[in-house]
Amino acid sequence: MEINLTRLHELTVILYALSVLLYFIDFLHNNRKANTAAFWLLAFVWLLQTSFLAFRIFETGRFPVLSLLEGLYFFAWVLITLSLVINKLLRVDFTVFFTNVIGFSIMSIHTFAPEQHGGSSVEAGQLVSELLMIHITMAILSYGAFSLSFVFSILYIIQFNLLKKKKWGKRLLRLGDLSKLDHMSYVLNVIGVPMLLLSLVLGILWAYISLSTFHWYDAKVLGSFTVLLVYSYYLYKKVVIGLQGKSIALWNIGSFLILLINFFLFGSLSRFHFWNS
Repeated sequence: MEINLTRLHELTVILYALSVLLYFIDFLHNNRKANTAAFWLLAFVWLLQTSFLAFRIFETGRFPVLSLLEGLYFFAWVLITLSLVINKLLRVDFTVFFTNVIGFSIMSIHTFAPEQHGGSSVEAGQLVSELLMIHITMAILSYGAFSLSFVFSILYIIQFNLLKKKKWGKRLLRLGDLSKLDHMSYVLNVIGVPMLLLSLVLGILWAYISLSTFHWYDAKVLGSFTVLLVYSYYLYKKVVIGLQGKSIALWNIGSFLILLINFFLFGSLSRFHFWNS
């Protein structure tokens, strides 16, 4: 029974991550379809959480807020409830997105904390391993999105130069038009940034649970946050400043080079990352 509940909690975290991703898309574009999908995903998460909360009340015969973990779970439930209310009544996208980032962090802490399993080292160790797996999977998926975005930016630069030199031909047609290449590069970064953010949240949680000492100044940690910042600045330049064309494509290419430095160089300098083990 405990294992089944654990799996449901993990499923809830994954659904919550998808909801945050869709809210991020809505936050940037005021996309009603993304907002609707995010809302119903979050509503399902709320329904699961409410069921877990009711089960806990029935099981213990009291309102479950007396321990730190119980308090965290109830806090996450409150944040999700408020997020749903704000989304429906106020439509403040900035508030909804960042409220859910906080709620996701708190739910992840509750779900993957070893104390959740009453001191069972086997179950706690398994859960921590699953936390690491989810962290790595989300990080690699975000890197995959950034890699494809890089490819589209490279194609943009090639296409741009061919047009500038007036070299017409089949190669030009096969590359696709500039606006489409620019848009696809942007869309992939919109997917990659929130996924990397949530991956970092889970990675920091894993480090605090698993390691005897965790240093924020670790090369890989600093490098990962640098990657997040440069890609976030790309979105800022694109959405807020409205920068387009060759300059934003070059920024994206430079961001990917920083990602590669972080992955290969900083990864080798890190004291705890998995490719050093």
